[in-house]
Amino acid sequence: MTVVLAGVGADSTNFGALAPLYDDGRFEYVPIPEKTRETDESETLGSWSLRASDGTAADLTTRIKPRPIGDADRTVTGDALESWPVHRDPNFEALTYGEHRTSGYVARLRSLEAGDVVGFYAGLRRPDGDRAHRYLIGYVTVDRVDVVRPELPWNEREAILEAHPDNAHTKRARGGELYLEKPVVLIDGREPGGLFDRHPIRLSDYYVKPGNERAQYYLREAIATDWDVRAGGENMMYKPAYRCGLSGEAFRRRVGPLTERTTDHAAITAG
Repeated sequence: MTVVLAGVGADSTNFGALAPLYDDGRFEYVPIPEKTRETDESETLGSWSLRASDGTAADLTTRIKPRPIGDADRTVTGDALESWPVHRDPNFEALTYGEHRTSGYVARLRSLEAGDVVGFYAGLRRPDGDRAHRYLIGYVTVDRVDVVRPELPWNEREAILEAHPDNAHTKRARGGELYLEKPVVLIDGREPGGLFDRHPIRLSDYYVKPGNERAQYYLREAIATDWDVRAGGENMMYKPAYRCGLSGEAFRRRVGPLTERTTDHAAITAG
């Protein structure tokens, strides 16, 4: 039994901004922009309603880069921005998540079993301009894990995708062909799971490490110790996947409830 922490959500590289964390502890979850318009996802930046204030995700930015790696010069603005689809991953309503990143993500996620947990963290910034940080914003209890590999026969790929109809990677697949020719881990979850209603848990510190010249984001030592982080490294700059030695039950006990959260639930307490 184990827990993997995955970095998700819109950020300055693809969305041009971070989602806000408000003074009352509420926050916004904004998915990254989809890399392509060719998707069955109906939600767009202009339809994605903010949870704690009026407006939509499109109101938080003026331009996006759907493919910041590989096509960094392409930007989307204006009316095209509002109609651009989101890559709803994770989908906290359907409790499904998919991943193709190779920097530890695929290897750690594909090893999960039913009852394990994927915790999701995202960059959030307070509207008054305080330092942004990485925060745990919710989690999914694992029910099923599948891996779609490009070399699989078409009928096998199609069968796996059909078993995960709400997954963002399924929605942008075409005729059994994945958008990217990479292995994709597809995870469907079960209760308990979802997005915190407020008071996310700060995972990062920001400081200049001895021997370095510039400050960077690092995993808080208290988190690394209490959650028994065994893989992923200290540096959080590029949203690594962390593997923890906790059971799903122990993790859920440490992070507290999904709803009716208080400031105490955002504190790090030993289990």
